[in-house]
Amino acid sequence: MAQLIPLTTPEEVDSFLTEHPTSAIFKAGTCHKTMQGFSVLETFLKRYELPVGFIRVVDWRPASNHVAQRTSIVHHSPQFILFKNGENVFDVDNWDITPEALAPAFEAHVPPLDAEAGGVATNVEPYKLLMRRYLNGELSDWQFQDTYITMFRDDASLRSKHEFELLSRLFGDPDAYHGGLHQLGAPQARGDLKERVADLMAQL
Repeated sequence: MAQLIPLTTPEEVDSFLTEHPTSAIFKAGTCHKTMQGFSVLETFLKRYELPVGFIRVVDWRPASNHVAQRTSIVHHSPQFILFKNGENVFDVDNWDITPEALAPAFEAHVPPLDAEAGGVATNVEPYKLLMRRYLNGELSDWQFQDTYITMFRDDASLRSKHEFELLSRLFGDPDAYHGGLHQLGAPQARGDLKERVADLMAQL
């Protein structure tokens, strides 16, 4: 199963590239380009053995700057950089992260995944914990909505299409609320919230 490893500091970047001779770094921004680019990358991670270090550029800028300095590749987000033995061998940015662009690089440099493996390792446990706390009465409707939307907005771009669609069922697309949660409306606006949360937990 492909690994997604957060790289939050320059030191973590260097350690990651040392530990994984064939690997990649994916710089994630906050726009739809990131979600689309990661969606394309995910289709390859189901077929190839490639550890991917991801950098949330807004939050972990020193790590992002270190990658730019180390590789002499001008920073973009999203950005995909493929490494062999610590040296970059391929990079692509923004809307150019397409199947047509990635295929030759993967075929040339990345070993295929075992037939029995597959998928991207993601973690929905923080959402399940938050939902359990809400269902147990530890959080009000408004507290739950605020925390959930903030969490989802921060990591939606790194979710598979399936997970994104599931997690967006409660309150919709998190990108719609950058102007403030007051635009979101009452937590119960889409129907009984506790019932919908319980239903979502059963599907995750």
